[in-house]
Amino acid sequence: MKLFLREHITFVLLYIIQSIMIPILFWLDGYRGIGVVVYTLFLSILFIAAFLIYRYVSRKNFYHKLQNPIENMDESLETTEQAPISEALDRLLMTQYRLYQEELQKAEDRQDEHLLFMDRWVHQMKTPLSVIELTAQTLDEPESSSIREETDRMRSGLNTVLYMARLRTISEDFQIKPVLLSKVIHEVNQENKRFYIRYEVYPQVNEQRTGIAVETDEKWLFFLLTQLIHNAVKYSTGKAKHLTLSLYESDGEAILEVKDYGIGIPVVDRKRVFHKFFTGENGRKYRESTGMGLHLAKEIAERLEHRIELESEVGEGTTIRIIFSKTQNLTSM
Repeated sequence: MKLFLREHITFVLLYIIQSIMIPILFWLDGYRGIGVVVYTLFLSILFIAAFLIYRYVSRKNFYHKLQNPIENMDESLETTEQAPISEALDRLLMTQYRLYQEELQKAEDRQDEHLLFMDRWVHQMKTPLSVIELTAQTLDEPESSSIREETDRMRSGLNTVLYMARLRTISEDFQIKPVLLSKVIHEVNQENKRFYIRYEVYPQVNEQRTGIAVETDEKWLFFLLTQLIHNAVKYSTGKAKHLTLSLYESDGEAILEVKDYGIGIPVVDRKRVFHKFFTGENGRKYRESTGMGLHLAKEIAERLEHRIELESEVGEGTTIRIIFSKTQNLTSM
């Protein structure tokens, strides 16, 4: 209604000016038939009001479409009425929609090419890394350890790039199946042996209930847990010699907990630690931080429909829990 009034306000003003000017001209010309003038004005107002009402009723859907935001692209393709202006608008929206779809498809194709290139590049880089590691084994200490330490960092970075590239199509890569959490913890610890030794922070496993199994994707959970452990170890260096990996149940939910005894997270940073590229105060102290580890962990957990909880106290450490719902916890069934 407001749009209709704004569009016709000039028309109504012009009509009012005309309705005033015509009787004045007749009056100046010597005509004094007031009754006829009033009757003429009444009929004129009646006709213009009827015209405006008809115009509003017949174009109500058209004005509604212009004034209210659309909720999805399909709504923009809905026809309104068989009027020239409405049909022209429908054709314009159809053309814009088609152009939008074409540009979107081009952007998706370019992104798919980029992701494919990143995936292949990461796998190609892993081969020379393996060769370097094998070569380093023939060297004496400490050169051998230094080289393997750097190759571990490069391998970790490449894995982060690979999983970040795959995150967009993570739903196509899912293999949901029963997974024994203690097995995942054991495999992650085996994979990160040199990492623990390098930073002199070692894991302690606290399995309050044995045999806890959940429905999840083992590969993505492995990467998720690795990210949490890497964060816990790096921010414990020099302050604590161990971290705790706990498995337990609470209210029918299975919980995998990573607890460190490091520097903790400042209060001002806690709400943003899962944001992309956010490093915070601790990240500026520890230059290795990329701000992507916890972000990827959060994204993966949400895609797997797991919850992540974080608790932290400055100077005492940080606890992060991966929570598997009752329907995902196979042990409680």
